[in-house]
Amino acid sequence: MTTKPKAKKFRIRRDSPMGQAGETSAPDAAASAAASPAPAPAAMGPTDLDAIRREGLTGRQLRMARRVAQKQGLAVTSDFDAVRQLRAAGIDPFQRNTILELVAPEGGIPGQGGPAGQEGAGTQEIGRIQLPQTVATTGSKLPSTISAAAPADARASDIFNIQRDIAKRRRRKLALLMTRLSFFVFLPTILVGYYFSVLATPMFATNSEFVIQQAEPASGAGGLGGMFAGTSMATQQDSITVQSYLASRAALLRLIEDHGFRAHFSDENIDQIQRLSPDASNEDVFAVYKKRVKISYDPTEGILRMETIAATPEASQQFSEALIGYAEEQVDQLTRRLREDQMAGARSSYEGAEIRRSEALAEWLKIQQETAILDPISQGNAIIQQVSALETQRLQLVLDLAAKTSVRRPNEAQVASLNAQIASLESLILELRNQMTAVSADGSIASRNTELRIAEENYNFQLVIVQQALAQMEAAQIEASRQVRYLSLGVEPVAPDEATYPRAFENTILAFLIFAGIYLMISLTSSILREQVTA
Repeated sequence: MTTKPKAKKFRIRRDSPMGQAGETSAPDAAASAAASPAPAPAAMGPTDLDAIRREGLTGRQLRMARRVAQKQGLAVTSDFDAVRQLRAAGIDPFQRNTILELVAPEGGIPGQGGPAGQEGAGTQEIGRIQLPQTVATTGSKLPSTISAAAPADARASDIFNIQRDIAKRRRRKLALLMTRLSFFVFLPTILVGYYFSVLATPMFATNSEFVIQQAEPASGAGGLGGMFAGTSMATQQDSITVQSYLASRAALLRLIEDHGFRAHFSDENIDQIQRLSPDASNEDVFAVYKKRVKISYDPTEGILRMETIAATPEASQQFSEALIGYAEEQVDQLTRRLREDQMAGARSSYEGAEIRRSEALAEWLKIQQETAILDPISQGNAIIQQVSALETQRLQLVLDLAAKTSVRRPNEAQVASLNAQIASLESLILELRNQMTAVSADGSIASRNTELRIAEENYNFQLVIVQQALAQMEAAQIEASRQVRYLSLGVEPVAPDEATYPRAFENTILAFLIFAGIYLMISLTSSILREQVTA
């Protein structure tokens, strides 16, 4: 006598598309299974690992095989091992899921791992169900005393459980997120805000502005110099040089020696973070100097802006005025060598010409002192005039003698008298001429006259050279004065009456953005790395 087997109930998997189809009976599942019998392992393919590797399976197929093996609960060591074990179990790893793969009996299937009658085990993931199957006879098959719930109530209960699990998981993740944000973002931001609002020592800032100017060039100056004259381009290089000097260690050392910059920022009244340690190195002091002295240059306007920060208003103003004084010295030093070189050549040329003029004048005076004649030139001119007058008289007497001797019977007495006069005039003229060329112990009048003329001409020549050198020196002095740079204050340093720093609100917001950005970068990096590792 045969008994009709009792139909088993199967539950639809919660994550399957058929999750709302309710329950189905065992005969329907058996009919579906009979319609698509499982293929034999031989028909699926070889089960040897080497043969599987030679098949040329794609990465997508290997990942599909690993997922099917995980659903079946198989312990695999690689994707090829998953294909081998699935084929050995009679499961095609590359076939799409059927409806029978989405259902499982409520009490589990013998041989598939789940004990019969456990509702908490959920839906078992199985491969293909081969019907008809034998039913295990162990244990008593008594009717359950718990009545089966209606399909609609069971579905609603499952949905509620799923929603509750999702909400619980979301709350847990949100709590973890808030904990991480509190530890890495909110707590550091609160500490930073507390420091800037309560603990930080107030700092006072003194602002000043100054510009470097150049003397106006000559009106006829051409070229690029005349084009950029009066603009910021003419002094841009000087402004950048001054800016670099004020931000250098040389200015810091002078500020330490003259006004005690190190001692001021090592005061115990300053908080621990901003205070310099007593044994701080020069590099630490220079780092504080760069933070407390801010210098900027605007190339469009040619203005240098400086902000000096100190713990007291008086010290801030004192540091600012000292740095401006250093800047003035540096500006003057930039063109000092050029001006000195220009003036040195002109001055040396003028001094040499003046020395030569003095020597020429001394030589001329010496010649005048050595001769017995007060003025040889005048005396020579007088002798020449006398000779000329005597020559005129002699010629007149010669004419008279010729007139006397032209008659038939000239007067002998008159002729003799004229001859005597002519002879005396000739002897006098000869004597005067001898005086001009006679050589004595002091030389002749002509030679002394020549020496005096040479000395006079040399003196006049040296005088002209001195005048030219003097004009050249004056021109060089004017040109050097045009090379001078001036530092003009636009905004004078004035001590503030209220603290400028710290700016608690702005610094707190900036700290929050920094911590949030760091946390976001670390979170994104860890998420990307975790995804790459688990892919």
